[in-house]
Amino acid sequence: MRIHILGICGTFMGGIAQIARQMGFEVTGSDANVYPPMSTQLEQQGIEIIQGYDPKQLEPAPDLVVVGNAMKRGNPCVEHMLTRRLPYTSGPGWLEEYVLKKSFVLGVAGTHGKTTTATMLAWVLEQAGMNPSFLIGGVPECFDVSARVTGGRYFVIEADEYDCAFFDKRSKFVHYHPNVQILNNLEYDHADIFSSVEDIQRQFHHLVRIIPSEGWVISAAGDENLEKALAMGCWSNLEREDGENGVFNARLLEADGSAFEVLREGAKVAEVRWKGVGRHNVHNALMVMAAAEKIGIKPEDAAKALGSFVMPKRRLELVGQARGVKVYDDFAHHPTAIRTTLDGLRASVGTQARIIAVLEPRSNTMKMGVHRDLIGPALAGADRAFVYAPDSISWDAGVIARTASVPVAVEEDFEKLVRDVTSEAKAGDSILIMSNGGFNGIHRRLLKELGADAGSSDQ
Repeated sequence: MRIHILGICGTFMGGIAQIARQMGFEVTGSDANVYPPMSTQLEQQGIEIIQGYDPKQLEPAPDLVVVGNAMKRGNPCVEHMLTRRLPYTSGPGWLEEYVLKKSFVLGVAGTHGKTTTATMLAWVLEQAGMNPSFLIGGVPECFDVSARVTGGRYFVIEADEYDCAFFDKRSKFVHYHPNVQILNNLEYDHADIFSSVEDIQRQFHHLVRIIPSEGWVISAAGDENLEKALAMGCWSNLEREDGENGVFNARLLEADGSAFEVLREGAKVAEVRWKGVGRHNVHNALMVMAAAEKIGIKPEDAAKALGSFVMPKRRLELVGQARGVKVYDDFAHHPTAIRTTLDGLRASVGTQARIIAVLEPRSNTMKMGVHRDLIGPALAGADRAFVYAPDSISWDAGVIARTASVPVAVEEDFEKLVRDVTSEAKAGDSILIMSNGGFNGIHRRLLKELGADAGSSDQ
């Protein structure tokens, strides 16, 4: 069977391609921009990738077209597919039909931390000898690929609330039918498809509705938005973690979260010493340990696995350093993520070191200005901040500077931004780049301007 994937280079659709290829399907695909690291992973597995959307790629017709959610009406391949009545489905729909029906599914949902937590959970299962299949919407450092299918019983999936395709506007995760589901947190995001946080709560409710009665919901204690979603109905086992009345909690042994005791109902059951930093990652770890326990992995064994866990790329990743200045990269694209990432870095570098935050408001929600009044306060953990606001930002980004408690420069010109950040940085500083895109390669540009070889990382 040959499947052709439209929008193949995104992390999710690229993961679908890898799984299909591993299962023996003939796989081809196309994207508007063929780019690494996903293009490299796909090519290594012998998957042909076509640049652009010329309808000729659908001749002869594949047995099935798998349509990414970036595809819209008017796309030449989409119009050809509909006119010729070619069979088609969404990525989540394909995964449901061909893979997940046969699996014990462990899902990870939430506004923040999905990629990290899903990778962490897959790693704990891997170290327990369970040989899990997985699909992660990022680039894990502890696995060679972002998706795989092993033939084993368990499948770990990053359960995204974004929609499936132009013809299926439900959240992706309603196709996954999890047996154990982590609900990490819930805030308003994806303003391009959700008009309110209540809309997102309704989608989370739809997810909870399809979990079996003998299944488990692992929810963050004290999250009011999650509680409202759960109040709509929950018919499965429910356990809350990390907070008042939480089954699993933590006692920090190091302020930066790099070491902590694991408490189960108040009693110490394990101790974690790992490379993770930040209270938010301690939270992620507790959610993982609770979920892993439901399939027989003891907390002490999960803690041992976390000791060798490596964070995914772009999660407070040290890209390199030059002239005593460290440059970090993080995917933060929401005020809460900005704040927690800065808190984690601050706990790591201490109170005496300076942090220079550089933010690109690139997500659809950010570009729409939905969180404009929250971004400035979220930058409080930095000593100095720069915000890149080109013409694509339709709102007055100056509000960030006016609402921040630290000095903020709003820059429209990218080259000037690089010069100004470079001039500001001094030995001992940490520069934290925050964007959910490539940000014009600013990480390497800064290292080069600071005097390091752009290909080196003096870590």
